Amino acid sequence: MSEQHNDTNKVALGSANAAAVTGTGTSAQWLARYSDSLMGVFGSPQRVLVRGAGSLVWDADGKEYLDLLGGIAVNALGHAHPFVTSVIASQLSTLGHVSNFFTSPTQIALAEKLLELSQAPMGSKVFFANSGTEANEAAFKLARSHGGKERPTILALEGAFHGRTMGALAMTAKAAYREPFEPMPAGVRHIAFNDIDALREAMDSSVAALIIEPIQGEAGVRPLSPEYLQAARELTREHGALLILDEVQTGVGRTGSWFASIAAGVTPDAMTLAKGLGGGFPIGAIITFGEGPSELLSAGQHGTTFGGNPVATAAALATLHVLESADVLANVRTVSEIFAQGLAKIDGVTDVRAFGLLIGFDLAEPIAAGVVSAALEAGFIVNAPRPNTIRLAPPLNLTAAQAQSFLAALPALIATATAAHSAAATSAAATSAAATKTEKSS
Repeated sequence: MSEQHNDTNKVALGSANAAAVTGTGTSAQWLARYSDSLMGVFGSPQRVLVRGAGSLVWDADGKEYLDLLGGIAVNALGHAHPFVTSVIASQLSTLGHVSNFFTSPTQIALAEKLLELSQAPMGSKVFFANSGTEANEAAFKLARSHGGKERPTILALEGAFHGRTMGALAMTAKAAYREPFEPMPAGVRHIAFNDIDALREAMDSSVAALIIEPIQGEAGVRPLSPEYLQAARELTREHGALLILDEVQTGVGRTGSWFASIAAGVTPDAMTLAKGLGGGFPIGAIITFGEGPSELLSAGQHGTTFGGNPVATAAALATLHVLESADVLANVRTVSEIFAQGLAKIDGVTDVRAFGLLIGFDLAEPIAAGVVSAALEAGFIVNAPRPNTIRLAPPLNLTAAQAQSFLAALPALIATATAAHSAAATSAAATSAAATKTEKSS
């Protein structure tokens, strides 16, 4: 009797899982279940997505969207790329996970490939993690190991975003992210963005490391100038501090070069990667350049359970292979130019910052959230990192025709958002006037 009961449970569980995998059910049904079962740290999801192919995704109600955010610069080759998925399936059917008491061919091959692409000198090494924030945690510990008690300061920049775990969060600038979880790990100081004089003033013998993003994505796609990057390299070297480049968002071809900092002629002491590295599969990495930085963390001083597992490293190898063999970086540069030229011609767009397929553009009014909503209704997924800024970070194999379809739709999206913003302002003004009149009459 008990065996029969167990078999029935297995069948029922299988049916429930099958419905989840296939996305059976309406968006409203899934969202109700979401609110009952998941923490509200992301707010209410905008849509329930069930399927993707290339740069397109579909929601539970069957609506199609052009994904111009790519999982926030993660899906380097879009969704369900046939070669990447076949490599993942093949690896998973052979060897899925081993502890880090062991290694695997894919782990070694990926480390070698990253050292090659980053033009790392002899003695350089790689550590694999599961995400960008974990890679930056490793960087934080690298800086601590380098500085010891005599050099306790880590410099980061205003506007920086390095992650949400405690070390990475301490290096993140936004107070609203940090303050609920204070006290932060000590020693981190934020200095002015892209200000060489401020950097020169901050650098002294107490600084263990400077961590910077070549382009700040979360702050609205803000680039550091080549002059600043060069000064950062020179000043850190002069004062014996590490230069750590956070290329979690800008690395792996996102800007049209393999790495934004190296394209600018700057070789760091360490560089962190994640997002697009696995083509949608979770993986992060830190590359240390040269023997000195590579020897700062010894056996037992850092680790991870899942980092560098065979499936994640196979996914990354497959992604890098396609990016390289299909010359996807050339497509990045071509489509970037289409966006840059097209956006500059649209009324209501005041500034365009296009670095490969990491693109930010500013609007004349603080209507970015309204543009995101209007775009979603029209079948486009974009992001608003600031009230007047839209960010695009689509798959690197986005086609020119797909880019043009968004550019053609954008004027109407801006008009819709502008009208909604004006109506809201008029309503707010009327409510305020009515409240003032009530106060005076009483």
